[in-house]
Amino acid sequence: MRIIITGATGYVGEGTLLELLNVDEVERVLSVSRRPTGIRHAKLEEYIVGDFMQLAEGDEHFKGYDAVLFIAGVTSVGTPKDVYVRISQEIPLHFADIMPDKELMTFIYLSGAGTTPDGKQFWQKVKSGTENAIARKGFKRSFALRPAIMLWAKGQRHIQAMQYIVLPFYPLLRLMGQANSMREVALAQLVLTRDGYDKFAIAPKDIKILAKQY
Repeated sequence: MRIIITGATGYVGEGTLLELLNVDEVERVLSVSRRPTGIRHAKLEEYIVGDFMQLAEGDEHFKGYDAVLFIAGVTSVGTPKDVYVRISQEIPLHFADIMPDKELMTFIYLSGAGTTPDGKQFWQKVKSGTENAIARKGFKRSFALRPAIMLWAKGQRHIQAMQYIVLPFYPLLRLMGQANSMREVALAQLVLTRDGYDKFAIAPKDIKILAKQY
């Protein structure tokens, strides 16, 4: 498989990228980011862009890929609402719009546990709107990935402070179906690309089920 990934300089993106590079069936990974990942690998190509909104249809970088894993994002905490909407909705939808051969591609958007249009929090409504719009973009398959807690990958450098705080509770959270490993997150997305799934919104329990199917 040939995979496009965004957000590979962040926590979830870096962990996913590292795991993808260790999967034999992954032939090529294109990281699209505002800065280099610092990772060197024969399968990895990097496309550094200053402004995602300036990317246009017909960009040769994006031809011949099987899936987009849109993982780039930002926390809503401390982020102005207009900036949050731009990063969490306008940019991923623009990125989806310019992809070639949509009917042959899978688009997976990193959303979050608790996403709902009826939520009281601003971010829930924004991400829900993004999910719904992506589902109508004409891709072969599209999914909203809604993970909760994720345990970092081996060799990962960009680890959030919160991850260390919840680490002692990780075994309990797994038992409760609210935690995954980065490898599970990566493998689940490959299975979604290869086989599809009977759900659009992919919860932590679904991630675990899918990863076992790889």
